[in-house]
Formats: sequence, C-alpha cells, structure tokens
Amino acid sequence: MADNSKVLPCVLIPVSDRQLLLPNVSIAEIVDYAKPELSPDSPDWLAGFLNWRGLRLPVISYDAANGLATSVPDNARGRVAVLNTIGDGHGTMPFMALITQGIPSQTKLIEEQVNRSEGETGPADLMVVDVDGHTAYIPNLEYLESLAVGSTAA
Repeated sequence: MADNSKVLPCVLIPVSDRQLLLPNVSIAEIVDYAKPELSPDSPDWLAGFLNWRGLRLPVISYDAANGLATSVPDNARGRVAVLNTIGDGHGTMPFMALITQGIPSQTKLIEEQVNRSEGETGPADLMVVDVDGHTAYIPNLEYLESLAVGSTAA
C-alpha cells in the first residue's frame, strides 16, 4: 500500500486526440458544456466566454491552442473545466476555462506510476507522460494563461 503522503489526486481530462493530466488542485469546477458567447474577431483558440460565479472567463480550445482545429463537444458529453490560474496574471484573472471532449475522471497517482515519455508536443503541451501504460499530456498552464490574460485585453 502506498504511503498516502506520496499520493497525488489527479484528473484526466479528455480533449480531441489526447488525455490531459492535471492535479486536482488545479481544477476549480467542472461544469456542463454550453456554447460560450463568442466575440467577433476572436483568435481560433478562444471558443468564447463563460459567465461563471459572476466572472467572465475565457474558454480555451486546447486543440486550437496547439495549432489544430477547434473541436466543439457534443452537448451530452462535453464539459468545461474551470481551472485555477497560477501565474503572474492570477490577480487579474484567477480562473480560466477549457473545453473538454468528455467527462473528466479522477485518479490517484504515485510517482512511480508517471514516467516521462517521448512524443510530439505543441505549444499548449508541457510534456508527454506514460501513466500506467497510457499516454497523457501535462498541459503548459503558463502558456494557456498567457492566452487567457491576452483575451481580456481586447
């Protein structure tokens, strides 16, 4: 049995062609997908804005942030993950949102279950990892936050 002090509660978030791996503490809430309000002349990665708890959050398409086409989830399975920001812009933007292509799942991992792996990454990917024989991507939250903070300047 693993020492509980070494167990990290995580969330696997499905996006179009991959699973993202994030620690639970980075997730503020998972909400049902509803088409976000879109601003004219928005960049491809900006799926729109979500009104959440009195805040207007930019909704990021992870796929488009990686240079792929924006993928809109089917309403039955899609969710929006509201993420806590951690960078320099946290004071002005404490949260941002990310479209998922399915329902995120929780898992508890120990260090030995996660190993760095080889694989192609885009600007929104920090690294590729192997989690018990399955490929997952750790997102580059600083990059995503820089996009989100820039979306509010317009």
